[in-house]
Amino acid sequence: MGWIYLLLAGLFEVGFTSMLKLSENFSKLYPSIGFFFFSILSFWLLTKAVETIPMGTAYAVWTGIGAVGTVLIGIFFFQEAAGFWRMFFISILVMSIVGLKLVSTK
Repeated sequence: MGWIYLLLAGLFEVGFTSMLKLSENFSKLYPSIGFFFFSILSFWLLTKAVETIPMGTAYAVWTGIGAVGTVLIGIFFFQEAAGFWRMFFISILVMSIVGLKLVSTK
């Protein structure tokens, strides 16, 4: 169950970083509310995940999911660049997340 919590926490991290962009420095009400909602949910789920997953592994996977997801949101919704090297390093990050899951002791 810890890995499900962790996956959801990472997805909600993508939500709060996206809302941060949309809030335009907290000048827009609904994206600002979304930011706080998603961030609280993300941290709560991360807290649940570290009950069964080593903290270092959980944190690395959480930030990795958030980073990959946020880059993809930036590419698909905010017209950010998707050059070769950017995608190369994102793929290495994905492989690292999978590797941490595979070698996790719990």
